[in-house]
Amino acid sequence: MTTENLEIDCAIQIQKPIHEVFEAIVNPELMSQYFIGQSSGRMESGKEIIWKFPEFETEFPIRVGLIEMNQSVSFYWTMDNIETKVQINLTIKENNATLVSIKEKSRINDAKGIQWLTGNSFGWSNFLACLKAYLEYGINLRKGAFDFMKK
Repeated sequence: MTTENLEIDCAIQIQKPIHEVFEAIVNPELMSQYFIGQSSGRMESGKEIIWKFPEFETEFPIRVGLIEMNQSVSFYWTMDNIETKVQINLTIKENNATLVSIKEKSRINDAKGIQWLTGNSFGWSNFLACLKAYLEYGINLRKGAFDFMKK
């Protein structure tokens, strides 16, 4: 990261096989159990889908980049009229665990960029914690967690 651009970089290890973690990220029926409210489709290379979150009325168009089975997922989305790329990488670890790494880049290091960095860093950390809770324990941490944000 340079001082001119801001990037998000976070990771967590999940005690599940890589194929289960991958499927939970690309399959909207599974993703709606821990992250989104609904999706217009499965994440597939080159596909455009819409995500909806239960706490927001806004729809989030997603332009899926490259999907590599059990390895990586990339997509682009737009916030404040700026498109950023999200790269999710999966790595096999000991004891059949999976390391999930997320990078989102980039925004200019200014007031709006810092607001994006703060909000999306929280968002991706929350995504990782929710993914772990869902896959390891069957718990949906988001259920009701952000009801206070509904308008």
